[in-house]
Amino acid sequence: MKANKFRKVIIMLRSGWTVFWMSFLVLVKNTFGTMSREWFDRHRCLFGKRLLSAVKVSYTIHDPLNLTLEPHRKYIVMSNHASHYDIPLLFLTFPKGLRMIAKKELFKVPVWGRAMKVAEIMIIDRDDRRQAIKDLAIVKEKMESGIIPWIAPEGTRTRSGELLPFKKGGFMIAMQTGATIIPVGIRNSGSILPPDTWEFNLNQHVDIHIGAPIDTTEFSKADRDELMQTVESSIRELLGEKVKEPVL
Repeated sequence: MKANKFRKVIIMLRSGWTVFWMSFLVLVKNTFGTMSREWFDRHRCLFGKRLLSAVKVSYTIHDPLNLTLEPHRKYIVMSNHASHYDIPLLFLTFPKGLRMIAKKELFKVPVWGRAMKVAEIMIIDRDDRRQAIKDLAIVKEKMESGIIPWIAPEGTRTRSGELLPFKKGGFMIAMQTGATIIPVGIRNSGSILPPDTWEFNLNQHVDIHIGAPIDTTEFSKADRDELMQTVESSIRELLGEKVKEPVL
C-alpha cells in the first residue's frame, strides 16, 4: 500500500527525528564518558526498529546454519544493497558489533557525522592513498576488538533491483585482514522506498537470508577474482537467483 501525502510527511518527520535523537544521545553519552559499545549496540537495534516501524516493515531472518560468531575471529558482512532500509534491517540481524564502512561525505553532516565517528562507524578514503592506509589500519584495529564491518560490494544502491558488478575494495580489506565473509541476501527491501523517489510503500515484508561463511585465508592474493565470484554466487543464491556453474 502506497503512503499518501500526509503519511509521507509523518514518515519523514519520525525518521528524521529518530536519526537526530539517536545522534544526540550518542554525543551526550560520549561527552559524559558513559558511551560504550554495548550501549550503542542496544540502542542501534531500537533505532532500527523505530525506522522500520515508521513504514510498517516486517521481516524474517533465515539462518539455516545457525551462524555462531567465534570470539577473536574477524568477520565482514557483505550483502546486496537495494535500499536505505538495508542498514536498520542488518542492525537487527546482527545485534552485536555490526558497523558500517561509510562514505566520507556522510561524516560532514552536522551532528550525525560526529555521532557516526563516536559510534565507531568506519571510513576508508579511496581518493587519498596515504589516508586509505591509515583508515585500513583503524579498520583492522576495530575488527580485532570485535567490530564487524558491513560492506556492500556493489559500492552503491542498485536502482534496477539487479545485483550490480562487485567492486574490489571490500575484498581487498577482507583479504588483508584475514577476515571471514558472511554473505547475506536481502530480498524485497527495494520495494519499501524505490530509489530516487519519495514513494513509500507500507506493510512490506523483507526476507534476510544468511549464507555459509567464506574464509578468505583459503584464497591467495592471486585468487581475489575467484573470491569475488564465490561471494557473488553465494549472494545470488541467497536472493533466490539461479547461479550458472562456471565453465571449465
